[in-house]
Amino acid sequence: MSPELQQKAGELGDALRRAGRLLVAFSGGVDSSYLALAAHRALGDGVLAVTAVSPSYPASHRAMAEEIVRDFGIPHRFVETREMENPDYRANRPDRCYHCKDELFTVLGSLRRELGFDAVAYGVNTDDTGDFRPGHRAADEHAVLSPFLDAALSKAEIRALSREAGLPTAELPASACLSSRLPYGTEVTPERLEQVEKGEDALRALGFRQVRLRHHGELARLEIAPDELPRALDPAMAARLVAAIRPLGFRYVSLDLEGYRTGSLNEVLFVQSKPRN
Repeated sequence: MSPELQQKAGELGDALRRAGRLLVAFSGGVDSSYLALAAHRALGDGVLAVTAVSPSYPASHRAMAEEIVRDFGIPHRFVETREMENPDYRANRPDRCYHCKDELFTVLGSLRRELGFDAVAYGVNTDDTGDFRPGHRAADEHAVLSPFLDAALSKAEIRALSREAGLPTAELPASACLSSRLPYGTEVTPERLEQVEKGEDALRALGFRQVRLRHHGELARLEIAPDELPRALDPAMAARLVAAIRPLGFRYVSLDLEGYRTGSLNEVLFVQSKPRN
């Protein structure tokens, strides 16, 4: 670990100790896993990692969350969130993440008061500030702490700290809720989320590591990491992809030649915002 990263890790621990008894929004992904572990190291039983369960939360994430809290002895609780009952969330406009995070932080805020904790924290990092992220607004409105931003930690640095700590999430591909696979304006429904989850599970079962299934109605657009694309383009593998995805309810299966990239469904927002000549 570099001296600079050691210093940032120390600053993170100091900030967490100053926060007092802390609830950590914990999904089982790269960022929240290291935040939960760092908070546990700093606060002991003064931390509680809380995982929100809803139709947009993949079962694979739940399994990883359960593994981490078991192996590292982190106090943990599941809670249910009901963002699917909110028509503004289901409408899937560009501010969908705001409504999701508003529900999450409302539930965590109530739990914090019930249990007598001092604050709620979540794992936003410096890389997250460059994309369109309306969920950050909800965090600000609920006075949720962002310790990684305070310590100026990037995603790569969090991965490095996770490797040093022995977390299995250190090399985990970037993840997001299942609703992020639906283009804006496509209603979020449990049925569509189930199609996405089963499709991505099928892609991983075929040996692909970094994948997204973007749901365009009858069409499934597959994003696969650029270094894995040659394998996906092999005719025999292409046939296996179609055989795995089409039975989930899609008429067409396409492979995105640009490959996997975060926030690809936000690209339409930036195109629409450009002035026309």
